[in-house]
Amino acid sequence: MPSLTRVEAQQRAELITVRDTDVVLDLTRQSRSEREFGSVTTIRFDARPGAQTFLDFKGVRLNAARLNGRELDPSSWQDERIPLTDLAADNTVVVDAVMAYSNDGEGLHRHVDPADDKAYLYAMSFLDAGPRWFACFDQPDLKSRYTFRISAPEDWTVHGNGPAEQTAPGQWTITPLQPLSTYFVTLIAGPYASLYTEHDGIPLGIHVRASLGDALRREAEDIFRVTEQAFDYYHRTFGVRYPFGEYHQAFVPDFNAGAMENPGCVTFRDSFIYRSRATRSERAGRAGVIAHEMAHQWFGDLVTMAWWDDLWLNESFAEYMAHRCCTEATAYPLWTEFGISRKAWGYVVDQSAATHPIAGNGAEDAQTALQNFDGISYAKGAAALRQLAAYLGDDVFLAGLRRHFDRYAFGNADFAELVASWSAAAARTLRIGPSSGC
Repeated sequence: MPSLTRVEAQQRAELITVRDTDVVLDLTRQSRSEREFGSVTTIRFDARPGAQTFLDFKGVRLNAARLNGRELDPSSWQDERIPLTDLAADNTVVVDAVMAYSNDGEGLHRHVDPADDKAYLYAMSFLDAGPRWFACFDQPDLKSRYTFRISAPEDWTVHGNGPAEQTAPGQWTITPLQPLSTYFVTLIAGPYASLYTEHDGIPLGIHVRASLGDALRREAEDIFRVTEQAFDYYHRTFGVRYPFGEYHQAFVPDFNAGAMENPGCVTFRDSFIYRSRATRSERAGRAGVIAHEMAHQWFGDLVTMAWWDDLWLNESFAEYMAHRCCTEATAYPLWTEFGISRKAWGYVVDQSAATHPIAGNGAEDAQTALQNFDGISYAKGAAALRQLAAYLGDDVFLAGLRRHFDRYAFGNADFAELVASWSAAAARTLRIGPSSGC
């Protein structure tokens, strides 16, 4: 099971351009012992005629695969890849498969709540888990438009990266408004307890498993208030409106991270829905995570890294902007917490044998990028960005970001291109390298 290398990703990106992806999921069978679900993926893409490449697929069984109407040999599926040969200029590949629900918080995770014996699903595609629930070209710089068609039990709610339309009982269609990288494609499905409102024309929703519904209602006012304040702050600061339509925040069970910035449908661990009386510090911590994931909607989702060696920049930027947003726009001034707690996390890593530069660590394959995903990538990187903002001045720092968002919207960019955006805004060349501490 090889991890995708940077060289392989570059070669594939030179060969193909993904146009649109249609995913059909059959989630109707939901007995307690259920382990598998049906997934049919249709991808339309352009390619260099005569070239060959591969599709990423981590299923249980490959029922059938067709390329431009030609049946592919199922036995060619090896090492979680389906070879695609003799490509045309305009291609359609269809993968009909059986996939496995996960219980590790990645892929399409399935949790049966012991409180009511009901099943709850959510998808986590980061870092390379997308192919565990649909076939795809799994790298951040091959964005695609998506349509999801989902069959589910009739009493379920379904949401994802775009507006969800119930076309018939138990039948849902989700059509994200903008192209997406595979690593932040998601959905939630189940008998979730949900609350909805709207702010500044943006439909908002928050969701938990039904057994936490009362706790959600107690916490909803604070969650919605912070969400609305953060939207207002980022709209003012970035000068670019949120581009992904609806904004759902799902607090899900067994989540193996703090949260994930999926456009339009952010997932959080459900421990943020406090079961008993919460302290101000706990609510401040949750506010910081809400603001962090929302910052990613611009830096990470609107403009996405070209390769995983810029993963640090995604997190450093969201860390910096979240503390700034909460301090300037909410009742939770988090810069003090940053100095006491978050920077201490960075100090500990920086003094250990695992220390590394903030940037320039390289990532020869996808999994290598995770080795440097730590307090340096978050806290030390955020401190460096705060210093850079002070050095450039806020007007130049923000003007560079706006230039960057405008130039690379719905595409990909690397650190050098961000620095070039700041240089243009500053009317002088910035040099960021080893001597800068980055």
